[in-house]
Amino acid sequence: MSTIEVGLPDGRTLEVSQGATVLDVAEQIGAGLARAALAGRIAGELVDLRQSLDASCSLEIVTTKDPAGGEVIRHSAEHVMADAVKRLFPQAQVDAGRTDHTEKFQYDFKVAEPFTPEDLDAIAAQMKKIVKEKADFVREVVTREEAERIFTEMGEDLKVQRLHDIPDGQDITLFRHGKFVDLCRGPHVRNTKQIGAMQLIEAAGAYWKGDERNEMLQRIYGTAFATKDELKEHNERLEQARERDHRRLGTQLDLFHLDPDAPGSPYYLPKGMVVYNGLVDFMKSLYPKYGYSEVMTPQVNRARIYKTSGHYDMFHDDMFWMDGADDEEEVGVKATNCPCHCRVFSLGKRSYRELPLRLAEFSRLHRNERSGTLTGLSRVRSMAQDDAHIFCEPEQVEDEVARFFEMLKEVYTALGLDGLEVKLETRPEEFMGDPADWDVAEGRLKDAVEAAGFQCGINPGEAAFYGPKVACDFKDVLGRSWTLGTIQMDMAMPGRFGLHYTGRDGEEHQPAMLHRAVLGSLERFMSLYIEHTAGDFPLWLSPVQVAILPIADRHHDYARKVADTLAAGGIRVFVDDRAEKLNYKIREAELQKVPIMCVLGDQEEEAGTVSPRLRRVGEHRAEAMAVDAFVEDLTGRVARREV
Repeated sequence: MSTIEVGLPDGRTLEVSQGATVLDVAEQIGAGLARAALAGRIAGELVDLRQSLDASCSLEIVTTKDPAGGEVIRHSAEHVMADAVKRLFPQAQVDAGRTDHTEKFQYDFKVAEPFTPEDLDAIAAQMKKIVKEKADFVREVVTREEAERIFTEMGEDLKVQRLHDIPDGQDITLFRHGKFVDLCRGPHVRNTKQIGAMQLIEAAGAYWKGDERNEMLQRIYGTAFATKDELKEHNERLEQARERDHRRLGTQLDLFHLDPDAPGSPYYLPKGMVVYNGLVDFMKSLYPKYGYSEVMTPQVNRARIYKTSGHYDMFHDDMFWMDGADDEEEVGVKATNCPCHCRVFSLGKRSYRELPLRLAEFSRLHRNERSGTLTGLSRVRSMAQDDAHIFCEPEQVEDEVARFFEMLKEVYTALGLDGLEVKLETRPEEFMGDPADWDVAEGRLKDAVEAAGFQCGINPGEAAFYGPKVACDFKDVLGRSWTLGTIQMDMAMPGRFGLHYTGRDGEEHQPAMLHRAVLGSLERFMSLYIEHTAGDFPLWLSPVQVAILPIADRHHDYARKVADTLAAGGIRVFVDDRAEKLNYKIREAELQKVPIMCVLGDQEEEAGTVSPRLRRVGEHRAEAMAVDAFVEDLTGRVARREV
């Protein structure tokens, strides 16, 4: 029997038989590791313990010490939940589970009646019994015909239809534990006893395949961890998340309104516009420094520009389309700026001397997201993107990636964001261009990321259809990971639009095209930033920067005089002259997250001073200072965008 080499994280290499499983390798390393093993990782991708190794590779054994271990536990608990439902409700049909198990699991079921809280209690109790059975998870690769026979005999009509969605040529894998079986890629734990603490969260209606035209199913959400302590910590984080939910804070702070008559299209209120415009103005202020030219392109275009770009075929259902005024004219509302920026590049004869050409735009974009997927500002139909496209010579790509990271660091520092993780998203199953060109582009981006001083992780198959992408993730105060900045190489559009420039050799060449965003969607960024800061924005971005709190009616005139001086200096100020007690006014200002309060009484009015109180912990100050000095101090801090 032939052998292969398996590289380990510590630099060792093991020689194993070709066809050995991930678990076989773990057992060869040590019995303790094999008992703790939950999955493996090859080239950044999680694989099942029962996955056979047919070629030499580098392998990591995933245990509970690895964050991905929790994902495997939750995925396995998901199957246990479906098993419990089938035991209690034999007529239920099992649809699909969840693809993202970073925090929770879910399954959709076709049942006669919606699940009740009592049903959830019974299902949770049944899950505990199943775990105690200590059944092994078994992976099987079957033919499409065999899978269809199995699920047809089980009466799982939804599962048979899901089977038809699996592309031809892709392995059909089943996972079993006990008598339960489901279509699944895995990975799963070795044995149900490795699933520690489980908790069902709620049941809710969900349209089949997320389409409101389809029948309503019942979805059950749950979560699971290796230990009860981890589950307790998770629930505490969830409570913090509820307190920080941007939808709750958006209402409390008068930032935006979500209206049922405009699904996915937020109303920005005056205070919300301060934050929105503050972010936009900040980004635009950096354009001269980083060499960007701002453009504005049409909101509505004829379909042919999207056919040229490839969006018509690849993105059609996600766009808004309508008939134009001319016969047989189809027009689309702009969902992305890149086709229009390609058109701008093509308007004149270009030379290498003009490159890099960096075009930036903040216009509104619209995407036809399903109503069931819309979530506050984080998933919308109407948005603006911190969007830019860079056209450059191929050999300039590395410098442009370095410039992107320089700009990104400046922006994130001003916003108090840190702890970046950078990953390369590689070619998906459906893509445009030549695979060899993708390989070159992926290698070039990876080299550029490492040259910029970052370790480059890999997200296999996660790129958009037109090119590999570098994604910059950061973790918020609740430990959640978010993708913000991205820079992406386009493998399709320069060629599809016939873009050329005259090179240094006098010949025509096709430019490299980079899509870049530092904040991404403004709406999505605001949702996560509100939650990250709990609405406690840095001084330069706060909708109200100073609250003036006169103690009594006789101090109102002085309060307005101070407010006028602050406003003349460009400071956003509010005078609370309501007939309320001072403690009530202070409490209200704190709830509105106003960073600075000035309580004005007889002493301040007589001396012509203010005594600013800084709301943030560790910054409280109440020393009296002249009004002009206060304005000078504040304007300086705002200009420096101090966090």
